[in-house]
Amino acid sequence: MLKGLALTPPVIGRISIGKVEEKNGKNVPVKDDEFTITTQVQKHGKWIPHPINEQLRKANEKLRSIPVMLLFDDPDLNLRAQYSLFDRQTGRPICVGNGESCKRTTPEGVKSEYCPSPNSCPIGANGQCKPYGRLNVRIGEDDEVGSFIFRTTGFNSIRTLASRLHYFSALSGKKLSTLPLELKLRSKSTTMSFRTPIYYVDLVIREGMTLNQAINEAHKTYEERIQAGFKQEALDEAARNGFAAGAFEENEEDGVAIVEEFYPEKTTISVREGSQSAITLAEKIAEKAANT
Repeated sequence: MLKGLALTPPVIGRISIGKVEEKNGKNVPVKDDEFTITTQVQKHGKWIPHPINEQLRKANEKLRSIPVMLLFDDPDLNLRAQYSLFDRQTGRPICVGNGESCKRTTPEGVKSEYCPSPNSCPIGANGQCKPYGRLNVRIGEDDEVGSFIFRTTGFNSIRTLASRLHYFSALSGKKLSTLPLELKLRSKSTTMSFRTPIYYVDLVIREGMTLNQAINEAHKTYEERIQAGFKQEALDEAARNGFAAGAFEENEEDGVAIVEEFYPEKTTISVREGSQSAITLAEKIAEKAANT
């Protein structure tokens, strides 16, 4: 197998609560008040809706809940969240950290360094580096290993999803992969949003079920899988090894779209336009290293 290549869960679609629209000749992210489930194909600059998007919608209602299952029992395999900094020109990850340590691209290759968190980092300050989360879920029964990915840089979504995953893991006896769940869109107002509603994603027990019913269902399904020879622990271990195989989970192929949607130009280091020696983020990092 190729060395240095992170093996991530197979993705067959996307889940978003926003979109990218063209304004004044530039593509800018626009928030929405409902979920949109899309394929991984774009047409005329817009993601093509997945067939399941309409299947889940009720007549004339907005899609604000999605029944889902998880791939793994380990909460940290289902949701990965780190402080992340991307290069706008190439879409390549420049630095990924957790507030204690980070992996950073340098002229000498990828190095492990101390991560002070974005507010205290000279490279990631001023909104250039932010929390970036990826949640993989299953929708429907067509592909039991394929997943739909929800990406977010929203602190409320990341914190809520992380809490729910760890709580449900504890309550179900680490049976997250068979627990019937539901993604739910919630809203709240804060002083930072000037009291206007902001939307974030929550993970709850499937509609129509109590917590006890859901846990009983999870244990029943888990036993049925064991009888069928399903090795959930082995799947978790394979995913864990796959993530660890590469320095960064994202690649530049997806990175450009990620930067466009989640890292608007005003929050990232800009490059010098009209120059043959345009300075990329990697070069700025090298310049800082040389001067310290």
